[in-house]
Amino acid sequence: MMMTNSTLEFERLLGKAALALWPDLPRDVQENLFETAVAGDIGMGKHLASYLHDHHPKTAHPATPTQLAQ
Repeated sequence: MMMTNSTLEFERLLGKAALALWPDLPRDVQENLFETAVAGDIGMGKHLASYLHDHHPKTAHPATPTQLAQ
């Protein structure tokens, strides 16, 4: 199926909106969007995960502890 310019533009707009709202989305919605976006492409999943971790504090890796808890 050929994509029309309108379809590509709508995908771009929805993707832009999803990225803008990402930090405010519930975790299950984030996970569903992520899985749908990468559709099982492990390499792309790693790239997208890295991008999200780098750009959104809510999905950032936790800080490395500097000392052991007592």
